[in-house]
Amino acid sequence: MSTITAFDADVIIYAADGAHPFQRQILTLLAEAGAAGRGIGSVLLLPEVLSKPLRSDPDSVETGRLTELLGTLRLLPMDADVARLAVALGARYSLRAADAVHLATAVAAGADRFLTNNRKDFPVEVAEIDVIFPEQLS
Repeated sequence: MSTITAFDADVIIYAADGAHPFQRQILTLLAEAGAAGRGIGSVLLLPEVLSKPLRSDPDSVETGRLTELLGTLRLLPMDADVARLAVALGARYSLRAADAVHLATAVAAGADRFLTNNRKDFPVEVAEIDVIFPEQLS
């Protein structure tokens, strides 16, 4: 697998949810991309994905599973360059700060695609990267 995939927070949460209809496809992609070092995300995934389950029950199976899934990704920092790119992308696509950071991290890292289920905020026609949704995974 030569494609670099960047992951949004929502799809990580879906991957941990045994009842989610796209869990299998997302887990497969996480395993493949993670094993090849081609799965990435912003370090911002940590608070977005883990804050709520840690608040509820730090020792829960859900918390452990989410931590394990995040561990398969290369989590990239938000430096000044990514922050400036997030400002530009946020303005161009009317994104909230966290969404702009996730997208900017993907673009700055040279990812081929950005996997999200957030259709409301991520238009398919983002010019800088292919935005894909879970149902597009085979």
